[in-house]
Amino acid sequence: MKIMLLNGPNLNMTGMREPDIYGRTGYEEMMAQVEKAAQSRGHHLTCFQSNHEGALIDEIQRAWRENYDGIIINPGALTHYSYALRDALASVPIPAVEVHLSNIHNREEFRHRSVTAAVCIGQIAGFGYQGYILAMDALHAGKAVKKRSGEK
Repeated sequence: MKIMLLNGPNLNMTGMREPDIYGRTGYEEMMAQVEKAAQSRGHHLTCFQSNHEGALIDEIQRAWRENYDGIIINPGALTHYSYALRDALASVPIPAVEVHLSNIHNREEFRHRSVTAAVCIGQIAGFGYQGYILAMDALHAGKAVKKRSGEK
């Protein structure tokens, strides 16, 4: 599978920013571990992080133009208010899984609502960077189910 992994604002600060919430593993190390898991599964993974909403939207559209099979997205704070990001995910016929390092449902009230989850096939929260690997496996399993049922 060809998978696009997108990380939103402040995720590049992981390991330094609020380690009691987001863990002590740095962003580069997390992405290296996820890339290693992708390679072991035979997947091609493209990782991208931006603090800018428009850059994430550009990557979602690129995933469609370049025939990616799935998107894993951690929108960060954009989860809770970015209708533009939601519309970008909805506009491409690519299954997406929303991931959060922390359990957003066990945090401040404003974090409980995701505007992007409704256009994703699922949401994984609270498992640290392992959530990205779980999302990758979920995308792969969904593809296998579609193949078995004869869908394209």
